[in-house]
Amino acid sequence: MLTKNISNLLIATAIVTSSQVLAWGQNGHRIVGELATQHLTSTTAHALKPLLEGDSLAEVSTWADEMRSNKSTFWKKKSSKWHYINIKDADNMHQHVHHNISSKEQVKNILDGIYYGINTLESEKTSVDEKRFALRFLVHLVGDSHQPFHAGRADDHGGNKISVTFFGDKTNLHSTWDTRLIENERLSYSEFTSFIKTSNKAIIQEYLDSEPADWLLESHNISEKIYNLNETDISYGYIYKYMPTVKTRLQQGGIRLAGLLNQIFDKNAQPLVSALKLSKHEN
Repeated sequence: MLTKNISNLLIATAIVTSSQVLAWGQNGHRIVGELATQHLTSTTAHALKPLLEGDSLAEVSTWADEMRSNKSTFWKKKSSKWHYINIKDADNMHQHVHHNISSKEQVKNILDGIYYGINTLESEKTSVDEKRFALRFLVHLVGDSHQPFHAGRADDHGGNKISVTFFGDKTNLHSTWDTRLIENERLSYSEFTSFIKTSNKAIIQEYLDSEPADWLLESHNISEKIYNLNETDISYGYIYKYMPTVKTRLQQGGIRLAGLLNQIFDKNAQPLVSALKLSKHEN
């Protein structure tokens, strides 16, 4: 079972470069979307059709990054903070989790963005266009929340300022985890999804027994371990050590995305079987 530490979450938003908002690269996000599709109930899949407009979850999973080229104020100046969070003092955190986010202006970090998406999709007062926006962003943010360096340190911009070499090529720690570890497998997103898919009920139950704050705390803890080892010469040994973590995070992201969508759209979806067990919140 996942350790519950939601009440210990202290969030500090930091100014970061736009490169920090890119998580998992295109293939990583598509893997999460494709795996989620395999765990949707038929009721949820039907409810998503008008919102997806013919696209799949894998196809819309990269939308929030692609839209950064849009010249509107939101995409150029406001959207980047939706993609990440900086957590300080994980052992002595205070609760700063805001579950009732109802407008874009309230979003200060990825956790706010996830709850904006949930609330917009659940609301009977929001328009179809608002729900389409929320769904596309939510699919992306669930993926982001499972990339360890989207809950990294503010001072190095989530690993972007940490120089490493990847088989001799100069890059940075964030990019390594975004893209290079996944691309090194030489698999398409559908092939990768096929390799990590699971029907193990115990594993699925463990993953679904969680909330968005848990996912980010997990990412934070993973990133801290990687920071502390300070490995900068990345080759076969690093991949052997960390590829299981990458695969687990993608697997968790896909199953949890499906569980979240089933929780939103299918009232008959069973918690810890096909849906998250999300509690109701007042703050």
